[in-house]
Amino acid sequence: MAFPKGFLIGAATAAHQVEGNNIHSDYWAQEQMPHSSFTEPSGLACDHYNRYEEDIRLLADAGLNAYRFSVEWARIEPEEGKFDEAEIKHYRKVIACCKQHGVEPIVTLMHFTSPVWLIQKGGWEAESTVAYFRRYAAYVTERLGVELRYICTINEANMGLQLAAISRRFRLMAEQAQKRQAEAGKAAEGTVQVGMNFQKMMENMKYAAMENAQVFGTPDPKVFVSARTPAGDDLVFRAHQAAKEAIKSIYPEIKVGITLSLHDLQALPGGEKYAEDAWNEEFRHYLPYIQGDDFLGVQNYTRTQYGPQGQLPCPEGAELTQMDYEFYPEALEHVLRRAHEAFKGDLIVTENGIATADDRRRVEFIQRALQGVQNCLDDDIPIKGYCHWSLLDNFEWQKGFSMTFGLIAVDRRSMERTPKASLRYLGSWIGE
Repeated sequence: MAFPKGFLIGAATAAHQVEGNNIHSDYWAQEQMPHSSFTEPSGLACDHYNRYEEDIRLLADAGLNAYRFSVEWARIEPEEGKFDEAEIKHYRKVIACCKQHGVEPIVTLMHFTSPVWLIQKGGWEAESTVAYFRRYAAYVTERLGVELRYICTINEANMGLQLAAISRRFRLMAEQAQKRQAEAGKAAEGTVQVGMNFQKMMENMKYAAMENAQVFGTPDPKVFVSARTPAGDDLVFRAHQAAKEAIKSIYPEIKVGITLSLHDLQALPGGEKYAEDAWNEEFRHYLPYIQGDDFLGVQNYTRTQYGPQGQLPCPEGAELTQMDYEFYPEALEHVLRRAHEAFKGDLIVTENGIATADDRRRVEFIQRALQGVQNCLDDDIPIKGYCHWSLLDNFEWQKGFSMTFGLIAVDRRSMERTPKASLRYLGSWIGE
């Protein structure tokens, strides 16, 4: 089966997870702390900063026609107000490499990591961040926008409230200090679509507070991937709107959107209210901020079920991924249909994938997920593309390099790339 001509099929990465040596970012600083919640530092990551040409060529040779990647704010503006033209030149080369290979570049301006200086000024709970992000978006657009058709402003902008809910659950279980509840809390890591080590975070809280104060000037730095207040949640989406306005004022023809982390929220009998409230928090209450966007980036990995007492664990005997997500590729179709009910712009799947050591399961996941996308297209839902997560086996945030999401394997010592069968299989869905 193949998608219609012009449909984008690609893969995604994030700068910090693949480039390596992102030394001016908040994540890099946190990784170096003696009581870090990261299992290991990112270090050289996949050395994509130096090997992007090989990686884009492998993507294109497999038949893919799109590459979603992020430009790194901490590289471009390592100090407040001081922009690094050499770094912009680097990303201009990445875009040119995409064009040379017939690949559509889809750029994300902020994929979780921020400059250390921004966090020192209050981070993602400080009103000043809206103006800083607008200025950064304008700078990037002025220098790269002529080559771009798509810009995602912020990746998984709704992540903060999901993390806040899970952090509350972990703290409750830590206070109760009973083995059964601690195990239940550990399983909760599989309900958020980002690599987090909540248990280690709870154990290290006292030490981390001191170390954070030394680096960021506060024991509780407001990095993007931290539990967010309702005011911070509002701020993130105002930052998105400010960035969109800046982009459109420079290149009105660029299509601008945001990406959201969306679960397939399913209600079992008695769980309807819980599922509805969760969808309101995860998606519906953002509609006033995004309804005028050109597209919505949909990011989905699994489903969440609710019963009479609230959220349920994965079904007994369910296949789990390395991230403790349930293997459930049908979730993507369900989420696309539900998002389309309320959001009337175009949809692009900006992330969807599976962490597994068995590439045959990845092929199966892709087949079933893309069949769901095809079903949506058959019903005239305006989906413009699908970007699989991830192009490379990369640095999965706090969980390090053990989570293998990639269509391409990366040898941790030699950095040698080995394309997996799933890469070629994904490319086979491209129409002539």
